[in-house]
Parts: sequence; structure tokens; C-alpha cells
Amino acid sequence: MRTFSYIFLLLILIGCKVSKDTPLPQQELPEAYRNAFATDTTTIADLKWDAFFTDPQLQELIGKTIKGNLDLQIAVKSIEASRQMLRQSRWGQVPQLNAYVSASSNIPSENSLNGLSLNNFLKTSHIEDYNAGLSLSWEADIWGKISSRKKEALANYLKTEEAKKLVQANLVASAAQGYYNLLMLDAQLEVALKNRALGENTVNMVTRQFDAGQVTHLAVEQAEAQRLRAAQIVPQLEKEILLQENALSLLTGTVPGAIERSGTLANTDLHSDLPTGVPASILSRRPDVKAQEHELAAANARVGIAKAFMYPALNITANGGLNSFRSDNWFNMPSSLFGLVTGSIAQPLLQGRKLKTQYEIAKTEREKSVIGFRQQVLIAVGEVSDALAEIEKLKEEVDLAGQRVANLQKAVSNADKLFASGLATYLEVITSQSNVLQSELDLAAVKRNQLAAEVKLYRALGGGWK
Repeated sequence: MRTFSYIFLLLILIGCKVSKDTPLPQQELPEAYRNAFATDTTTIADLKWDAFFTDPQLQELIGKTIKGNLDLQIAVKSIEASRQMLRQSRWGQVPQLNAYVSASSNIPSENSLNGLSLNNFLKTSHIEDYNAGLSLSWEADIWGKISSRKKEALANYLKTEEAKKLVQANLVASAAQGYYNLLMLDAQLEVALKNRALGENTVNMVTRQFDAGQVTHLAVEQAEAQRLRAAQIVPQLEKEILLQENALSLLTGTVPGAIERSGTLANTDLHSDLPTGVPASILSRRPDVKAQEHELAAANARVGIAKAFMYPALNITANGGLNSFRSDNWFNMPSSLFGLVTGSIAQPLLQGRKLKTQYEIAKTEREKSVIGFRQQVLIAVGEVSDALAEIEKLKEEVDLAGQRVANLQKAVSNADKLFASGLATYLEVITSQSNVLQSELDLAAVKRNQLAAEVKLYRALGGGWK
């Protein structure tokens, strides 16, 4: 009776938690991002990627990337595996039931006690045993071990869902930045071709003046060197274009090929309004932050599991079926029926130090998850602030770079006219051409950086995965 009373008392404790969960840390966040354009709650992260990126060819490229990217397909398979584990965990409290059929024949030695007993009492030299039945085993979830496993499986499943969202958001950003890089390379190639033609005209002009005895052969060599410098940039840019197209093709999960562009860098508009919302909203929009939140939930569950292993386990087993020493009356009922029910309580003794170590490790891993969550929040807010700073300062860079290009283009035109009239040296012409070439290449790069900064801001706010 005392044993059953003790078992009954343990059953009352079923569902009790043996460890206290660590709550999600309340991160102190500012009311607005640094360099934020506005402080309202609206944010571009609420826009789907096909609403944020309006270029038709870019939309098609991003669509192909999401559909065919192999990293995203791997993330989807991880979700499927986690879903299966979650389904399995829901069966944790279901008793294990097995059916069995067995037959055995025992022939003891005639000189053994069993052999002599069989010959004297049963008049046989062997004994047979036939069994058929069901066996059942069940562990009572007294300390929440099984329920903690369910929570861990659910948290891992949700974490893989967030991992997929993060992969998609990064893919959208990578496709957009690669596309804008192609537009920059197209613009730079156009500049290089124009300057190559300009260099050829300069060489022809200097050659004519050399033939007329107005300049030395050094002037021709300097002009030819400048033409070759401009011409050398052309194959470099053509190579970069091919490499960028190949990279984007691989991003879409296809063999390398050409990437269609529907516009140019010059006619690609920037967004006039880039609301960021408030920093607190990033906790629910960034997939990596949500993944860290689910990791903390899984760590809490693992602590509960490790703690539960340190306490007694209540197991109930049952067996029932048919048993007979002879095959001809094996199914003779009810005389062949048998049944057995047992209950046991097992308390780990010598494994105490090992289980204690596992518990302490689980608590340490949980503390690491708390720190990881805080770190990920700070990283997210920092990435938004960085993108905002880039957008703000790049506007000034583009304005200054545009003014520089305009001035240098005028300088090239004036140098050509002055050189033709003998009022400027060939070195002044070559220097002006070199300066305008570099300034136009720089202007294209700065414009690309503007577009890339908007993409960074969109991704940093948690957009691109919807």
C-alpha cells in the first residue's frame, strides 16, 4: 500500500515544472534610429519586395532567384525535417505498444537437475514454450520532460522557418545589388568606350600637328598612352559584366547566361520616401532576431529536460496474451491467457555528477542564447543606422561628383579648342581627358552605392522575405 501511495503522490505532481524559464530580455532601444528621416511607425519593411523594387527586369530576376536558388531549397528541406521532428514530439506521451509471437524449445542435459525433473515428472526430454501477446510501456511525464521536448521541437521548427525567411531576405538583397552593379558596369563601359573614341581623336589631332612640325614625337607617344589607358578599361569592364552575370545566374540556380536589363543607371530612380519605423518594431520583423528568440525558447526547454533527468522516473509496463507449453492448446482460451502489470520508479544514483554537468551546461547554453539575442538586436539596429548614414552622405557625394564631372567635361572641351589653336599643351589635353574618365567612372560607382544603400536599408529593417 505504501508503494502505491507513493506512486499516487508522484502522479499528482505530473506536469510540474522543475526549472524556471528565462524570459526574453527586455532590450533597451532608442525611440528612433540614428539619422532617421522620420519617427512614425510606418516602415518600408512592410512592403513586399515586388512593391519596393519596381524595375520589371529586376522583379523577374528576384522571382527567379526565390524560385530556383539552391540555398533556399536547402532551407526548405530543413523546415520539412523540423516539421517531422515536431510531429514526432507530439507522440511523446503515447504509450509504446508492441505485438510479439515467439516459440522456443529447451532441451536440457539428461544429467542436469532440469533434465532429471523433466524425465521424472513430465516424462519428456524437452520443453516447449509458445507465446503471443502485446507489451505496453509508458513513462509518466511527472517532471515535464516530455512536454519540454515538445517545446524544444516547436522552437526548433519555428527557428528553421525564420532561417528560411532570412535566406530569402538576403537573396532578394543580393539579387538587387547584383543587378544595380550590372547597371553601374554598363554605365562605366559606356564611359570607357566614349573616352576611347576621344583618345583616338586626340591621337589623330596630335599626329597631324606632329606631321606639321608643331609638336614633338613625345606628344604623340603621350597621346597614344592615354588612348591605350582608356582602351584597356573596356575589356576589364566587359569581363566584370560577364562575371556579374554569371554570379546572378548561379544565384537563380541556373547555368551562367546573360541577364536582361530594362533600364540604365541614369534612369533608375531612387525612392523619395524611406520610412524606417521605430527600433522596437525590428524585433518582430527581422528573421534573425526572431530566430534568436526561438533559440532561447529551445534553450529553456533543454534546461527543463536536463533537470528532469535528475529526478525519479515512473514507468508502467504491461504484458498480456497467450502462453502454452504445447502448440495444440496454444489458443485454448481462457486457460492459455496470461497478464502482467508492473510499475517502477527509477532514481539515478551513480550518474548524478554526469546529469548535474549536463544540467549546468544546458543553463550555460541558455545564458549564451540570452546574450545572443541581445547581440542580434544591437546588430539589427546598427545595420539600420549604418544604412541611413550611407543614404544621407551618398546624396552629398553624388552632388559633388556630378559637379566635378560637369566641370571636367567643360575642361576637356576647352582643352581641345585651346590645343587646336596652339594655346594649350598636349599634356593639358591628356590630363583633362584622364581626369574626366576617372570622374565619370567614380560618379557611376557612387550612384550604384546609393541604390545599394537603399537595398541595405530595406534588408536591415527586415524586408524582402514576405
